[in-house]
Amino acid sequence: MTRSAARTTANVVLATAGIAAAYVVITTPPLRKLAFRAARLWLGASVPAYLAATVKHAWLESGRAA
Repeated sequence: MTRSAARTTANVVLATAGIAAAYVVITTPPLRKLAFRAARLWLGASVPAYLAATVKHAWLESGRAA
């Protein structure tokens, strides 16, 4: 098996597993609620932290920090 064929096979297997997991989560109400809560918590914590770090970096790069 060539390297590119192995990579393609692995990508297909991972995509199929991801689609199957998404189907199970979407069709099972408790898992769907848990997934939405987790996504909301992740977005509520990581996006503001990323924005704050980006603003700080931009401020330091602008030369106005001194």
